[in-house]
Amino acid sequence: MEYKVKVVDAVSDVPQATWDMLAEGEGPFLRYDFLNALEQSACCDEASGWFPQHLVIEQAPATDQAAINKDACPSSDESAVIAIIPGYLKTHSYGEYVFDHSWANAYHQHGIPYYPKWVAAIPFTPVSGSRILTHEKAPFSDTLLALISQTVQSMGEEAVSSCHWLFTNARTQGFLGNHSGLLTRYAVQFQWHNYQYDSFDSFLNALTSRKRRDMKKTQRKLVEQGIHYRHLTGSEITDEVLDFFLQCYQATYLKRSGHTGYLNEDFFRQLRDTMAKNMLIVTAYKHDSPIASALFFFDDTGLYGRYWGALEEVSGLHFACCYFEGIAFAIEKKLPLFNPGTQGEHKILRGFEPIYCQSQHQLFAAPFHDAVASFLQQESEHIVAYFNQAQDVLPFNNDITPTLKTTNTPNPLLAVNNHNEKTI
Repeated sequence: MEYKVKVVDAVSDVPQATWDMLAEGEGPFLRYDFLNALEQSACCDEASGWFPQHLVIEQAPATDQAAINKDACPSSDESAVIAIIPGYLKTHSYGEYVFDHSWANAYHQHGIPYYPKWVAAIPFTPVSGSRILTHEKAPFSDTLLALISQTVQSMGEEAVSSCHWLFTNARTQGFLGNHSGLLTRYAVQFQWHNYQYDSFDSFLNALTSRKRRDMKKTQRKLVEQGIHYRHLTGSEITDEVLDFFLQCYQATYLKRSGHTGYLNEDFFRQLRDTMAKNMLIVTAYKHDSPIASALFFFDDTGLYGRYWGALEEVSGLHFACCYFEGIAFAIEKKLPLFNPGTQGEHKILRGFEPIYCQSQHQLFAAPFHDAVASFLQQESEHIVAYFNQAQDVLPFNNDITPTLKTTNTPNPLLAVNNHNEKTI
């Protein structure tokens, strides 16, 4: 079978039915509506440094030669879309959460541009998932992966320095495993797993007595101050609810970072109009007055968060609103996991376990590719040590510890197929 690889600069160049069919079961962030909202709201465009350059792979007729074409995806009886790869040309490294600034600095010191680079990623969303949306049996041979690499290198008016697959899941890693020119980079996040808890109290009972007392003490102090919460989804997310969330989100971002956030009001409003059934807003009240708000996304794959903001500083409120209430919601809806976002060792003592994340990288300049391979080999050893340290301080009691996913996670450096290759 031969294939065409096309580059499209908007999600809307692909029929929504086609996109969502290929993204079925892959979580809320890979849906057409989420990625299209990023583009329609100008959160992701050429000016923002996130220029959409999605790859559409079609199965071509046997008489047609595999080709690279920058035209929009055609509707043709002779060609069938077998895969979509959400991708972006980047002119900076912000909003990715896989930090490569030192690589960019090395290029700069040698008088070579690192930007633009191309990333297969969900902008501003450090959640592992598929980066190749495809049918179960779609083949990804070495030849097709090489064609994808050639397509990336030909993008834009300036030379593309590198190709990055960020926060890939096991299925995408399996596809990319055919391509020996990719380097694997590891990171650690913290994720809550649902071990068939039937209530928040049953989750607390899985913790050591000391940690259980600490969490109950935090909750009790908040209740004594009149703090309570509302969980709002779907049509319950009214203009008033969304307006208050935006006020909190922008005020907190402004205080912390000096700007109102990567994501603008138009983005959140468009999502409310198209994906409200996948959105949860937790609003925290002090007596009758709302003082904080957190936004999560969810579907059958899990709960994901969170965008957060508060208009009043209350000790313990952030943990309660963003973590405890998220856990309670996941238990109520019988969701398998809760991913609260990247970084944050403070999550460990609240029942979030360390997990390994992976990204794959190819730098098209061989000397830099080899240098990064050496760097990643050393970095990986530190990542594994960090994972083990986090595992050692998990707050679960001895009855549940042997069954934890973390306890049964193998050292990734021992996997045969995870060696960082230096050959492009």
